[in-house]
Amino acid sequence: MKTILIVDDNSDVILSLKSGLEDEPGKYQVIGAHSGHQCFELLKNNQIPDIILLDIMMPEMSGWEVYDKLKEDIAWRNIPVMFLTARTDRIAQNAGRFLGDDYIEKPFEISDIKSRIEKALTSKKNLEEMYDSNEKNHDSG
Repeated sequence: MKTILIVDDNSDVILSLKSGLEDEPGKYQVIGAHSGHQCFELLKNNQIPDIILLDIMMPEMSGWEVYDKLKEDIAWRNIPVMFLTARTDRIAQNAGRFLGDDYIEKPFEISDIKSRIEKALTSKKNLEEMYDSNEKNHDSG
């Protein structure tokens, strides 16, 4: 079962994603955080997700700030991050696509979110396998 952490200050977004993603028993477990601070509390308590869906526009700590802080910590920097936002301006789109593993605009279709999550998780797995293979080749040579 894959764990998805949704960081969004809008409870309705968290609830709708939780409902839509957990409709297949045993596939996803969804954890919600209503702020960047709550996100880091969960991470510090060893609730490490397989992927994070991150809103950009949040009070106190924006999604950009959360992203930067995630990438500063060696324990969290390899968690795939998908930006999920109502921001549709070109600057946010370009930055989100460059920095994150994906950039999804609200409103969204749950089927689209699921396929994008699978794509991001598959990419991460492929990178890890490639890295492990390179490490083994380096160690034996």
